[in-house]
Amino acid sequence: MQSDFDRLDPELRISRQFAIASAAFGVISLCAGIIPACGGITAIMGIVLGILSMRTEKSKTAIAGVAISILGILITFVYVIVQLYFKK
Repeated sequence: MQSDFDRLDPELRISRQFAIASAAFGVISLCAGIIPACGGITAIMGIVLGILSMRTEKSKTAIAGVAISILGILITFVYVIVQLYFKK
């Protein structure tokens, strides 16, 4: 049974929106990792939104968003290190 999204407490609604945005930024950071500035910024935004969401409600979406964003940061750092190592 789905609850009506508009009838939720405003704080809970914002928390769920932050969780969804965190997961979205995490996925974007995985794709944008080959452009280090874009991948890093979107991953940091995903982590921040996920943490803000988990303050109110520890949802699986927020946890997944933070985890995917951390993976995006790791991919970005590895890509930068590989680029600097093989740069001639």
